[in-house]
Amino acid sequence: MSSAIDAIASGLVVSCQAEQGHPLHGPQFMAAMARAAAAAGAVGIRAEGAEDVAAVRAATGLPVIGIRKIRYSGGQRLFITPTYADAEQVVAAGASIVATEGTARPRPDGQNLATLIRQIHDRLGVPVMADVDSVESGLYAHRAGADLLASTLSGYTTDRAAAPDGPDIDLVAALAAATPLPVVAEGRIWTPEHVSAALAAGAHAVVVGTAITNPLEITRRFVSALRTPTRK
Repeated sequence: MSSAIDAIASGLVVSCQAEQGHPLHGPQFMAAMARAAAAAGAVGIRAEGAEDVAAVRAATGLPVIGIRKIRYSGGQRLFITPTYADAEQVVAAGASIVATEGTARPRPDGQNLATLIRQIHDRLGVPVMADVDSVESGLYAHRAGADLLASTLSGYTTDRAAAPDGPDIDLVAALAAATPLPVVAEGRIWTPEHVSAALAAGAHAVVVGTAITNPLEITRRFVSALRTPTRK
């Protein structure tokens, strides 16, 4: 196991991401978010794009899980770090781990997952985290050479059309039982109780994003509660 994977063991990784158009979009804001997370005890950061990865790494020195989000088919389909060139950019910026989609869905460049992982290992020398949506995808990514798995895509692909309201703890437990790889719990984790449940299910680490770093969505949830009639 690599030092970066060891460094996040049993800890909280905070996802610092804000897409274009978000009030907090930009490396300066993500670096500030990352510094706050580090000061509170986070053991790693997940960041998108070379600029944000570089800013976060410089601001904290924590291990960074780097990704690039690319949209295809007229913007309708999102793919996480689809190519070697994408991985190369985030590693050059300071990523300690590269995350990529770990499903068997056709990749935009026609390359298979095993080839991409082998290139990242051989040329960049960093571990690869496969974001998966099911146990089947986890097994596929394991065979392809992934170093760790994450439940990130549960509910976000055609294989799991209906996302659970909360984190997919069952998937975390199933992945931990099905493979020897470290499993990272990620996706719809809103409370400390969710974090505890994920660790109890066998998670190596837990990634929390929106509930910590997206004030737009946090505010919407509170405003929605104000509009919901209370029962007497």
